[in-house]
Amino acid sequence: MFDEDPDCFIHHFASIVISGLLIADHCPAGNDMESLDELDDYLSSDATPDSCMCISDLDGFMHGVVCSHVMIQPEEWMPVAMGGHVEGTPDWVIETIVCLYGEIAYGLSQDPPEVEPIFWQAKEGHVIAMDWCEGFMKAVSLRHKEWLRLTESSAGARLMTPILVHILDDNGNSVLGISQEDLDETLDAAAKEILDCPHGVVQVDC
Repeated sequence: MFDEDPDCFIHHFASIVISGLLIADHCPAGNDMESLDELDDYLSSDATPDSCMCISDLDGFMHGVVCSHVMIQPEEWMPVAMGGHVEGTPDWVIETIVCLYGEIAYGLSQDPPEVEPIFWQAKEGHVIAMDWCEGFMKAVSLRHKEWLRLTESSAGARLMTPILVHILDDNGNSVLGISQEDLDETLDAAAKEILDCPHGVVQVDC
């Protein structure tokens, strides 16, 4: 039904998300680790362009999309997530991504909010949140004027700082000017604070 019209498929599942029926009726068990692993395998395979997001930056991107104070339609963000190419993407991949979107939105609506970012884990045991934060900032770039208003407030700037700490320039230097000597320790501390960012951003009045 949807193979020849991916935009129709995206719109179909987006309407389910908006109606609040996605998780209960179409993702009854949510996205378990096996389905996320399968999604990550696909996103990092030769079937996708080099610019396609992998699972951690995709998750950060989805959190940024959900947190946006201005609605971003799936027809806009899905091609960005997929590296510019949606046509030919298997239905199950699109469904899993939109289910992830729905789970993030549902989690942020709970009291207390449920935020479970997908970070990489180093072999030494610490988490690596850099890809997640880069994905989040990619979503910010889709509505940068609206996000700028948020970061101009003291509350918004405080909430965004743990994410911005993880953004490096092309030379591997912190865009916030954090010294290389302090960078690793600062990143570890900031990663622990990211859990408060998405829900806090949603609550900020900008």
